Amino acid sequence: MSSQEMRVRPSAPPVRELAELAEHLGVEVPQGTGTTTVTGIALSSRDVRAGDLYAALPGSRAHGADFLDRAEAAGAVALLTDDEGAQRLTSLPTLVVPEPRSRIAELSAWFHDHPSEAFTIVGVTGTQGKTTTTHLAESALGGRRSAVVGTIGTRIAGRPAASALTTPEAPALQALFAVMREEAVEACAMEVSSHALVQGRVDGFVFDVATFLNLGRDHLDFHTDLEDYFLAKAALFTHEHARHAVIDVDDEHGRRLTELTPLPVTTISSRGAAADWRAVNVRPHRLGTDLEVHGPDGLQIDLSVPLPGVFNVANALAVIASFALDGHDPAQLAAGIARSHGVPGRMERVEAGQDFTAIVDYAHKPDAVIAVLSALRPVTPGRLVVVLGAGGDRDHGKRPLMGEAAARHADLVVVTDDNPRTEDPAAIRRAVLTGSSAGPGAAVEVPGRREAIAHAVALAHRGDTVVVAGKGHERGQEIGDVMHAFDDREVLRELIERRS
Repeated sequence: MSSQEMRVRPSAPPVRELAELAEHLGVEVPQGTGTTTVTGIALSSRDVRAGDLYAALPGSRAHGADFLDRAEAAGAVALLTDDEGAQRLTSLPTLVVPEPRSRIAELSAWFHDHPSEAFTIVGVTGTQGKTTTTHLAESALGGRRSAVVGTIGTRIAGRPAASALTTPEAPALQALFAVMREEAVEACAMEVSSHALVQGRVDGFVFDVATFLNLGRDHLDFHTDLEDYFLAKAALFTHEHARHAVIDVDDEHGRRLTELTPLPVTTISSRGAAADWRAVNVRPHRLGTDLEVHGPDGLQIDLSVPLPGVFNVANALAVIASFALDGHDPAQLAAGIARSHGVPGRMERVEAGQDFTAIVDYAHKPDAVIAVLSALRPVTPGRLVVVLGAGGDRDHGKRPLMGEAAARHADLVVVTDDNPRTEDPAAIRRAVLTGSSAGPGAAVEVPGRREAIAHAVALAHRGDTVVVAGKGHERGQEIGDVMHAFDDREVLRELIERRS
């Protein structure tokens, strides 16, 4: 860990006897444990530290008990597992429960003495916009000690902390909460994925506010259909998980959610719908959007969102509405948003002295592609060119939809490779091209992501906008089983500089 990085576990870890954990779980204390003490919990053998309880859970591809040797070598002092895991040979004292995944989140929160109760925590969910919203929240909170947890990592009191997954697994998440408590964090904005809700990663504690942005097609390689996806998101808006709801009613699923949730609801709208918080007199420009915000009790404030697109107005409204519920001054929140330097890989501008606009964005689903291109069209006097592909080993059905979305909203679509993973890149490109034929925009296939970006840059003229979509902040491209170094922002900048 560098001097700039934040620790991912508390500096004063809990020290609990294994017998305490057994009692809390309602299982017998293993014989011969003596005074075994536990100072941490790890769900992955790679994360085990000396003194940890290793939680070996069944997975989709392997059982955690398959990695017992690695966990023991790293210093695990005890094992939590199910009946299958308990059949493995180990010298570790073992706690056995029927469904350990259903217990691990609550156990982790109890182990760290429920750290999230020490600060305000807002959980943000939606198909798109979670990362932008949480990072705008960090800017909005200004000088207050805050934290962000999400897709592009965790930041605690302004310092990065290593974390995996959009929503970390429960033991890692509760340890991060414990660090936040040590650092006197006042508020945390956290992305909540549908996977995390289904897998119970956010069980064991309650969000002060649950915020719903939108819902579109995504993760249908995990969920059976869109309804299953919606219901997974809706689970956040129950008394088990949250105390208050903030919901964007411009989204049809948001309107449905207002009827389903038992929580008190605050509504937002960036498009003129009746809501508690509304965007009024919206004035888009090349660098973002200026507007007025009308809130409860006749409140009116000015807001400048330093990111283009009405969807980013919605993200900013979500921040103001969510943290105003905790007593934060809406005008100060708006001022903090205006000072934001943007979000890595989200409508991120690449400037290298060129006479056209160059944007890198994470859009990798149909609705996101439409949102990005629709935001840029009104502020692009020339041609709108988009470079995109689709990920391999994921939802096949969205590939032609992405191509169609791009061709309907851009003048030229350069279809290329995203993260093909174990699939044939050419087959993925063909699927995207099939959809692009349905739109009025022209489409061209350029194998190789660098070559495709170079093609778009070579075609760009004064007043054009080039969007490189799909990977955003990511610094690698997954081809086969190998992750190759590749950053859209660096490649785009290099190619622009080379052209000039």
